[in-house]
Amino acid sequence: MTAINYPFITEKAMNLLENNKLQFIVNRKATKGQIKSEVMKMYGFKVSSVSTMSTMKGQKKAIVTFSEKDAAHEIATRIGLM
Repeated sequence: MTAINYPFITEKAMNLLENNKLQFIVNRKATKGQIKSEVMKMYGFKVSSVSTMSTMKGQKKAIVTFSEKDAAHEIATRIGLM
């Protein structure tokens, strides 16, 4: 089972980049620990925290905060968001 489905991009998500955070739609059964380790493995940056919530569409969304300065900007650039 993969924990991360895809990055979640909205205007609010782009504003979170300023706080070194990215949003992802994740597997409904994924735990915060699984999300954290998969993001670190995929992108190579240390994750300081993960918070999750359910969307109105019944999906699970994770907000990932990175420890390293500008990590979110670097990842967003790598995956073509910026």
